[in-house]
Amino acid sequence: MLLEAQNVDVAYGRVRALTGVSVALGEGEIVAVLGANGAGKSSLLGALLGTVRPRGGRVAFAGADVSGWPTARRVAAGLALVPEGRRILVSLSVHENLLMGAYCRRDAAAVAGEIERIYARFPNLAARRDMRASILSGGEQQMLAIGRALLAKPKVMMLDEPSLGLSPKLVGQLFALLAELNREGMALLLVEQNTHKALQIAHRAYVLELGRVVMAGEPKALLEDRALQEAYLGQSARRDTGNGATRRAAAPGR
Repeated sequence: MLLEAQNVDVAYGRVRALTGVSVALGEGEIVAVLGANGAGKSSLLGALLGTVRPRGGRVAFAGADVSGWPTARRVAAGLALVPEGRRILVSLSVHENLLMGAYCRRDAAAVAGEIERIYARFPNLAARRDMRASILSGGEQQMLAIGRALLAKPKVMMLDEPSLGLSPKLVGQLFALLAELNREGMALLLVEQNTHKALQIAHRAYVLELGRVVMAGEPKALLEDRALQEAYLGQSARRDTGNGATRRAAAPGR
């Protein structure tokens, strides 16, 4: 597997955010991580990127144990995050925001060429390249955040709630873009509350509930399983899913 979390535990003081969570992403895959607010999805991304230090477990990336690596080293190795809320620097220009994605790189000529390709992919950004990012719409800001991540030359792009706050039309365009990036060879780990859209493009999915993986399987099976909606809403998932293609992960001690 290209990226793995193995039995990862995360806690903030006495509050446990993740308990024994294991997820995996292979080359060329889109894997969705679903769940309600507070399920632990962002904590999982933080543990994978290194912005959150797990209390237990292991993170592996591209065949290496990166559990002790700082975030900058993981990014330089090919792991990028498009954070929730985009987190672009609104006081900087569109072009300057894109350059922030290449801060680990030293190949300036290649970076310049890649920025031009990003402008070709996102014409609205090209038209505003010298303007402050504060003028961008929500959809344009999300495109900028994705473009910034692409400039890190990632092997894996992780996205935290990318459809949040977007209109239905822009959500459709966003997921079409993600599918296109995947066809070009990008592996994607997608944290998303828009269950239906995420499962339309994902190859596999995990459902988190209260910091544990409670279901995992292929999208078709999960979409047909009523337990998915119960877990997504933060309620107790049903044990009797009646579908062999999904699994109900038992909590420790059960």
